Amino acid sequence: MKRTGLVLLIIAGLFSCKDKDVPNVSNIKVDLTVKRFEKDFFSLDTNHIMNSMEQLGPKYPLFLGDFLYNIMELPGLSDTSVQEHALLKKFIGDYKTVKDSADQVFKNFSDIEKDVKKGLQFVKYYFPAYKAPSQLITYIGPMEGYSDVITRDALAVGLQLHMGSSYSLYQSSMGQAVFPGYISRRFTPDYIVVNCMKNIINDISPEKSGSKPLIEQMVEKGKRIYVLDKILPYTADSLKTGYTAAQLTGCYKNEGLIWNHFLTHNLLFTIEPADIRPYMEEAPNTPEISEQSPGAIGIFVGWQIVKKYMTKHSDLSLNELLNTDARGIFEESKYRPN
Repeated sequence: MKRTGLVLLIIAGLFSCKDKDVPNVSNIKVDLTVKRFEKDFFSLDTNHIMNSMEQLGPKYPLFLGDFLYNIMELPGLSDTSVQEHALLKKFIGDYKTVKDSADQVFKNFSDIEKDVKKGLQFVKYYFPAYKAPSQLITYIGPMEGYSDVITRDALAVGLQLHMGSSYSLYQSSMGQAVFPGYISRRFTPDYIVVNCMKNIINDISPEKSGSKPLIEQMVEKGKRIYVLDKILPYTADSLKTGYTAAQLTGCYKNEGLIWNHFLTHNLLFTIEPADIRPYMEEAPNTPEISEQSPGAIGIFVGWQIVKKYMTKHSDLSLNELLNTDARGIFEESKYRPN
């Protein structure tokens, strides 16, 4: 076997699942209706916008309000709503080209719908008591606003931030000022399913706020990637972590060196935000470790700790894992990479 072939096999092993570890969920029934809100919204008669809006109410009884007052952040004036009308009309005009582009990029939404349904089947398998949203509603909102969220009755997907990393608006000076390249490279259709499932995990187990030591923050994030891995077993790990494939490969190759960095700098139990921020927040890289290492590299470390812990607690349900003390997970894992 040629060396290049061996390397490809090793890399493939990093980003694929083992079928024998994946439960069969094909018989689990999932109801999911896809609604394309952006098509209805951008078809409104802007000369009689409020009359047109009333026609959307029966089709989107809860989402319409969420869109107007949470996503669009309209003032909700109760009298003549003149300002509200003007803002909606301006938005439709300003974002018409985005909507036209979305019509092409998402002309066929069936593959995404299928993958979301498959993810929901795994959610139902692992979290049978959880009532998952039965609708997926696509929309186009402000570029600097919300993208993928769970509303009161749906998984909502903001297509304006999934147009493809080379989309002209992301590359513009305005786009780069809001979303630098290391963030906008993830603005692709591939991330829709991942983001939907991340939102469901956070809905099942909301992240706890408050000041915690770095190691606990890493493990808490690691729990969620571990659960995501179970819910999306056929999705590339690079999509689940948000790292590039090269960054993720480098993390595994240098796992021991990364861990040694935290030990030698006495970082594990720090609660200082300035010490924690470089390892847990979005960034193009983590220069404290390497220019090639991904930002938020603490997520990778936490994920490896959780995986090590779960090899010793394979009978633990995912719901129990999410509710297990992070410090206890770290201590019991005996995580010591080479």
